[in-house]
Amino acid sequence: MPRKGSTRRLLLQGVAATGGGFALGVAIPGGVQQTHAKRALAQMAEPEVTAWLQIGADDLITVRVARSEMGQGTATGLAQLVAEELGCDWSKVKIDFPTPGQNLARQGIWRDFVTSGSRGIRTSQEYMRTAGAAARHMLLGAAAAIWKVPAAELTSGNGLVLHRRSGRVATYGRLAPFAAKLAVPEPQQLRLSEPSKWRIAGKRVKRLDTADKLNGRAVFGIDVKLPGMLSAAIKDCPVFGGTIGSFDAAAIATKPGVRYVLKAGETAVAVVADTWWQAHQALSALPITWQNPPDALFSSESIAESLKEGLETRDAFIGTAHGDALKAIASSRRSDAIYSMPFLHHATLEPMNATALWTPERVEVWAPTQNADGALKVAAQAAGLPVAQAEIYRTHIGGGFGRRTRHDYIRQAVEIARQIPGVPVKLLWSREEDTAHGFYRPATQCRLSGGVDDKGEIAGLIMRVSGQSIIASQTPKATQSSKDPRMFQGFFAEAGEAQIGYSIPNLYIDHAMRRTPVPVGSWRGVHSTQNAIYLECFVDELAKSAGRDPYEFRRSMMKAHPNHLAVLTAAAEKARWSQPDPPGIFRGLAQAMAYGSYCAAVAEVSVSADGKPKVHRVVMAIDAGQIVNPDLVEAQLEGSVAFALSALLHQEITIKDGRVVEANFDSYDVLRLAEMPVVECVLVPSGDFWGGVGEAAIGVVAPAVLNAICAATGKRVRTLPLKNIKLI
Repeated sequence: MPRKGSTRRLLLQGVAATGGGFALGVAIPGGVQQTHAKRALAQMAEPEVTAWLQIGADDLITVRVARSEMGQGTATGLAQLVAEELGCDWSKVKIDFPTPGQNLARQGIWRDFVTSGSRGIRTSQEYMRTAGAAARHMLLGAAAAIWKVPAAELTSGNGLVLHRRSGRVATYGRLAPFAAKLAVPEPQQLRLSEPSKWRIAGKRVKRLDTADKLNGRAVFGIDVKLPGMLSAAIKDCPVFGGTIGSFDAAAIATKPGVRYVLKAGETAVAVVADTWWQAHQALSALPITWQNPPDALFSSESIAESLKEGLETRDAFIGTAHGDALKAIASSRRSDAIYSMPFLHHATLEPMNATALWTPERVEVWAPTQNADGALKVAAQAAGLPVAQAEIYRTHIGGGFGRRTRHDYIRQAVEIARQIPGVPVKLLWSREEDTAHGFYRPATQCRLSGGVDDKGEIAGLIMRVSGQSIIASQTPKATQSSKDPRMFQGFFAEAGEAQIGYSIPNLYIDHAMRRTPVPVGSWRGVHSTQNAIYLECFVDELAKSAGRDPYEFRRSMMKAHPNHLAVLTAAAEKARWSQPDPPGIFRGLAQAMAYGSYCAAVAEVSVSADGKPKVHRVVMAIDAGQIVNPDLVEAQLEGSVAFALSALLHQEITIKDGRVVEANFDSYDVLRLAEMPVVECVLVPSGDFWGGVGEAAIGVVAPAVLNAICAATGKRVRTLPLKNIKLI
C-alpha cells in the first residue's frame, strides 16, 4: 500500500481545485493529465469577471456551469446565453464546472448544482444571462476608467471594446484584470438583450463538448484514473430489504490482484483489486449468504394485485375535479378501460461508478452526478466528516435520466475507501448489479370511465391512478393517502408545469397510493410518460365511440388551450394527417404538456402479418417558449423517440421472490438501429416562457404509436411492453 503522504502528493499533482477554477487530471493518452494540471494553474491567474466568468489574456472565455452535462447540451446552451450578453467571440468560449465544495466555501455563489426535471437551462437562464451582462458592464467600465471617457461612448462586441471617437480598441483579455477589480453591478442596473436580436443564443452553434467526446479527452466517471488507484467490484443483496449474512474472504484471498474483501454498509460486499476485472472475477467466486426479510416472496403478480386493489379503494387523493363526472357519464354513451404500466429501469450506458479517496482529514470523490450538492452531503456522511471537509469533482455523465440524482454508489465508494485510508478506490458496478439495484419508474394502473354525448363531445371523464409514490418512498411516515403532486403530471387544471390540454365539462382524477418494497425514483419524464398514455389512448377510444376523427375530436376540446392546439396542429400538418395514409401505414397522434412545454407527436406504423409492429416515422412538435439552440432541441426530441420506443417495445422490470429478474441487455433490451424511425421535428416557439425539453416530449411518443397500432389492427393495447402482446 502506498504511503498516505506520497499518495496525497501524487494526487494533488493531477488535481487542482481552487476558488478560481477546477480541473481534473486523468491518466489517459496524449499527456492529458499534465495538460489539465497546467490549465488549472493558468486558471488561478485568470481574472474572474463575476463568479461565472474568467477571461484570460489570450481572450479565452471560461464560462462556469453549475449544472451537470449528461449529453443533453445544457453546458453549451448556458454558455451561449452568457456569450450573447457578454458579446464575445464564440470560438473563444470554453466551459468549466465548479465544485460544490467551492460553492460552499464561497457561501453558495453558484447557487444549486441540481440537474433534473428538464430545468438545466430554464431555471438558470436568468442569472446566467445576467452574469454575462454584468461582465460586459464591468469591461466597459474598465475601459472607460482607463481611457477617461464616459462609458456611454463605448460599444462592445465580438470580444472587443471600442471608442469610436478616438479609435481606441481593447480586447476583453486586456481589460479583464481591471474589470475584475470593479464591483459587480446589481441586476436591476442591467438590461438583457431581446431574443429577437440574439446573435449567438437561439442559433445552431456547435456543442462545446463534442470534439473532446470524439477524441477521447472528455472524462466520464468510468475514465477516472489516479496515482495508486485500486478498483472495486460490489455485490448488494439481490433481495430488496435484505442484508449480509456472512461471506468467506479466505476463499478468494489468493485470486490474482485481490487486495481486500470488505463490507459496504450492511447490505453489500466489495472486492478491491489491482484491476476491476480481477475484482469482478474474484467477487463472482466469493461465497456469500444473505439474510432476506420475512416478506421477500413478493412478485410482479402480487404487486399487480395490490395496484388492482388500489383501483377500488375509497382511500385516494383528489388531484383535479370539477362538475359531476359520475352523473354526466351515466347519461351518455359510456366507455371503460384499465391500463397498466410496468416498472422501468434507467439502463444508462455508463453503469453507476465513483472514485473516492478518504483520509481522516478529508474525503474527495470523482463521480458522475445530477446533484452535486446532494452527492457532497452523502460523501461527507459516509466519510464521517463535516461537509466542509468533503469535495465532489463532477465528470461528464454517460446517461442520467434521473438515476444519478440518487447517490447510493457514492456512499458505497466512500464506505470502501474509508477502510483503505489514503488510497483512491474506483468503484464500478457491473451491468447486472446496475440492473438489479436501480430506482425504477413506479408501476401503475389506471382505470378510466368516460362518456360521449349526442353531439359527439366528451360529457365527463373519471380517472383513478393506482401506484407507488416516489415522494412517499422517500418519506416512510407518509400514509397510503398522502398526496404526491407528481402523480398528476399532465392532469393539472391550472397552467404551469403539466396542464391538461382539454376542456372537459365534468372531470374527476384521483390517485390511490400503493406501497411496494421496490425502490422507485425519477425516470426520464416520470409520471408524464404514463399519464399521457392513459389519457391520450383513452381519448382515442372516446373518439371512436363518438365516430369522429381523433384529430378533430381533440381540436374541439382545445379552444381554451391555444398552445396545446398549436403543437397538435403543427405535428398533424407536418405529417399530412388530412391526406390518406400510405399503403400499409397507419397513423396515430397524441399531445401533452410536461415540464413546462407543449408537445405533440404523429406516428406512422405498420404491423406485419405475424404481428410485428414497425414504427416508420414520428413527427414531433414542441413549444418550449424560448429556444437557445435548435440543434440541441432537435437532438433531445430524437433521443426522446428512441428512449420512449425502447420502453414501449421491449422494457419492463419484473420481480420474482423479492428480486429483479432482468440482468443485462439480453433481457432488458434497448432500441436497435434498425428499429429507429425517421424523426421529423417541428419547433413552435411562442417565446413568452422558458420550458423544458429533455423530458417534455417523451410522453407523447408511446400513445401516438399505440393509437396507430389500434388503427392498423383494431386492437387496443392497454398493457406494456409490446413484446408481451400478440397484435394479430
